[in-house]
Amino acid sequence: MWDFIQDQILGMKWLNSLIQSGLQTIGADTGTPWGGSIQFFLYDVIKITLLLCVLIFIISYIQSYFPPERSRRILGRFRGIWANIAGALLGTVTPFCSCSSIPVFMGFTTAGLPLGVTFSFLISSPMVDLGSLVLLTSIFGLKIAVIYVVLGLVIAVAGGVLIEKMHMEDQVADFIRNSRKSADAESAAMSFRDRIAYSRRQVTETLKRVFLYILTGVGIGAFIHNWIPETWVQNVLGSDNPLGVVLAVLTGVPMYADIFGTIPVAEALLGKGALLGTVLSFMMAVTTLSLPSMVMLNKVIKPKLMTVFVAICVAGIIIVGYGFNLFQNLLM
Repeated sequence: MWDFIQDQILGMKWLNSLIQSGLQTIGADTGTPWGGSIQFFLYDVIKITLLLCVLIFIISYIQSYFPPERSRRILGRFRGIWANIAGALLGTVTPFCSCSSIPVFMGFTTAGLPLGVTFSFLISSPMVDLGSLVLLTSIFGLKIAVIYVVLGLVIAVAGGVLIEKMHMEDQVADFIRNSRKSADAESAAMSFRDRIAYSRRQVTETLKRVFLYILTGVGIGAFIHNWIPETWVQNVLGSDNPLGVVLAVLTGVPMYADIFGTIPVAEALLGKGALLGTVLSFMMAVTTLSLPSMVMLNKVIKPKLMTVFVAICVAGIIIVGYGFNLFQNLLM
């Protein structure tokens, strides 16, 4: 039963077969690089877009119960490491990319939440949202998806705790520290229709924002899948290169995409022989440490705190990557 859910509902393998049949009907040979690229592109764009719309609708509906002031009050009830855990978990039901997480992080910091808690949120939000769990399950299986999410939350909690212990509150931009006040008043209670309308708007707005990245990611994935020789990928990201994880992280940091744009690239790399941990570390680096988000965050925190944040994320991602590589045979 679970195999059917993973393959046919989440993985939509029926869609892949349908697209292949349709292309062959019009005379396209899906066994050639060009035909295979077209099949890969159409299948992944449609699959990811459908999953994206469903996931955003569900998560946005849940999100409608947690306006900023209510989220702040919930987080304010916890102390110590439990506050970091709560902040990391809250990140799983909030924005889908690092850039859109930063304004929420600013709001929490302005409202006076502990710095470590807000950083636990900031790390987990783009790295381990619920969308990543579903999409990773559709490609790598539930076991790998759950371990990925759990380890992402561990990085978020550990990073937040470490930043809290370092007492770096003075490293937050002055305009935020000087304007600390209560968050905006909680929005009026929403009716069921209001929540449905809000969820639909979120689907439309998010799809407009990320669809170009989906097309770009799937296009890169299709190229890797059908045109790049397996030996190239194996030489750079395979078991023979002990620096594969480090290279994947360094490659991923300058890029900008969310989980929906990186999944097709990861899928293609894995299919070409890249190690699992190397692929997952690439995904984590892209979603958590993209260059545009670092530029935005640089306006909010000072260089010392920025350096600590990046170092924590990079170290955690590299450790996770090598850990997955070490136990890959047991996981797949």
